[in-house]
Amino acid sequence: MGRTKKIFKITLLIILIGIVIVPIVSIQANKYIYKNRVTTYLIEEKGFKKQDIESVEGVWGFKLPAFYAIVTFKNEPYVEYTYFAHDNDVFQFNYEIIEEGQKEGIKEEDLKNYNPRY
Repeated sequence: MGRTKKIFKITLLIILIGIVIVPIVSIQANKYIYKNRVTTYLIEEKGFKKQDIESVEGVWGFKLPAFYAIVTFKNEPYVEYTYFAHDNDVFQFNYEIIEEGQKEGIKEEDLKNYNPRY
């Protein structure tokens, strides 16, 4: 009876660890996938050079869509562009002028990389 209890406890522990680890790994993998899809899109389809891009960060949000990417370009360090990469479509969805950019008076008409979908 003691051996069966031990096996049960070990099995239960493995299942609980799996329940915790699998979602974490899945989220990190999706963030990486979205980051790469957006980076590839910017370089291969939009003609940016890798050195034009300051950063691309895959993000997991709580709203729909759950995954997206935030892109900062070197020529606009005070603007964060939001890109969605769903199905076979990648597109720029939005932008945010961060606080430093607002202090410098940057407005929508000043944006160099703004490319609204519609």
